[in-house]
Formats: sequence, C-alpha cells, structure tokens
Amino acid sequence: MSLVSDIPAAAPSLVAEHYAQKLAFETDCSDVHQSMTSGNVDFVLLDVRGPAMFQEQHIPGALNLPHGKMTARKMAEWPDDTLFVVYCAGPHCNGTDKAALRLGTLGKRVKVMIGGITGWADEGYPFEVG
Repeated sequence: MSLVSDIPAAAPSLVAEHYAQKLAFETDCSDVHQSMTSGNVDFVLLDVRGPAMFQEQHIPGALNLPHGKMTARKMAEWPDDTLFVVYCAGPHCNGTDKAALRLGTLGKRVKVMIGGITGWADEGYPFEVG
C-alpha cells in the first residue's frame, strides 16, 4: 500500500459535498478575470489592503476597502443581496479572511479570491495604478 492510499479516499458523495462547500466560499483569479473581461460582473471586487498598497497597483475595477473600514453604515451603500469578492496581497496574507469574517458578520454574501495580488500576477493579468 502506498502513502497515498494508506488512508482510504473519501466516498464520492463526501468529496462532492466537500468541494461544493469549498467553492461556495472562494473563487479564483481566472474566474474573476474572465467575468470582468466578458462584462459579466455580478459581484463587487474589494481590495482589502491598505490605501498605499492599492495606489501602487490593484486589479482593474476593484474598490479599496480595508476590512477595518467595513462598517454596517459603509456596507449599506450596496443592496443586501450584493456578492462581494475580496482579495489581499496573496496566500501569505489573512486580510481576505478578516474581510470575509467582517462581511459575513454584517450579513453580506462574500467569496475570497484565492491567490490575491500574487495569484493575479502569476496569471499574467494586468494591474491598474493609482
């Protein structure tokens, strides 16, 4: 028996349930880029890094809103059914987790864009400055 199969694989139904739940919480750079370039944007993209980092470079179409600025009053600017997609510096940053927690606590729908700025750059997608 190999180290891979030493622990039995989960039942297919459990695998499907696990990944359906995982994808309900996250999206990736490719899906965000494709949605934005096709004009099929049904979400608000939030860069949750600080304003200085946002000014250096950010994903085109993103709004800068650090998680600490996500208040009930601020988030009331969007309809209740708005889907927010949040990103930060990359996999080494927990800013997206903090933003998702804050948004969920405020009763907002949210997904994390895995990879953040690092993933976006790795895919070769363009940035905006300023």
